[in-house]
Amino acid sequence: MQNRSHKNASTNEKEESLSQLFLELVNIIKKLRAPDGCPWDREQNLYSLKNHFIEEAYEFIDALDNNDIENIKEELGDLLLHIIMHSVIAEEDCFFSINDVIESISSKLIRRHPHVFSDLKVKNTDDVMKHWEAIKVNEGKTRTSIFDGIPRSLPPVQQSYKIQKRAAKTGFDWSNASECMEKVEEEFAELKGAIKSGEKEEIEHEMGDMFFALINLARLMDIDPDESIRKVNQRFKKRFNYIEEKLSEKQISLKDANLQEMEKLWQEAKKQ
Repeated sequence: MQNRSHKNASTNEKEESLSQLFLELVNIIKKLRAPDGCPWDREQNLYSLKNHFIEEAYEFIDALDNNDIENIKEELGDLLLHIIMHSVIAEEDCFFSINDVIESISSKLIRRHPHVFSDLKVKNTDDVMKHWEAIKVNEGKTRTSIFDGIPRSLPPVQQSYKIQKRAAKTGFDWSNASECMEKVEEEFAELKGAIKSGEKEEIEHEMGDMFFALINLARLMDIDPDESIRKVNQRFKKRFNYIEEKLSEKQISLKDANLQEMEKLWQEAKKQ
């Protein structure tokens, strides 16, 4: 009994500490927005911080890709700052408050997880997603098109991936990855033909078809295409950095290095 009481006391202390820290952060942001606060923060409105928020989200992704725990913590803080800042600005404009934001997401999570917060029984993740979509319909989130709700501001690769997943739910999909691979090869042949023609618009068109087919192939093979591209970007940068370092050791600048020497170093980097 004493151990349980101690555990409850410890939990209550952590919850109280969390509440205090959260309130302190909200008050710091309100102070920044106050008449005697920061001129830059005071100039911001509900829409002016959009690009900053997107930038912070990508910095968080970078931290995840680098497995940089300290930076992950810092970037989560930056994202939290933006969420509270937007909520504080919205409260000033008499739209909603941070309390409304928290209440809204809490209610949604409980409502959409009846298998956790109620007595609904589910078998697996597919079952969960089926009920999730049904609950969204009951909430009045009906769609005139299956593509409704896919943000137009999503990066193109992610947008293609979501479009394909939505279409696949209707049965409009390849039977397997092998069939899709044939489509990739078909699109590649058409791209080569377009390049041979020299018509820029046709090349752009066929290049788009090629990308779309490759994203489809990735989806059918349960590969996240966005993650795949991020990883190849990192590999390329790492290998090219190796070239830079080795050339620097030889006191050779990039502009003075020949392609043969750079290719040799590239192959060395690949082996490492």
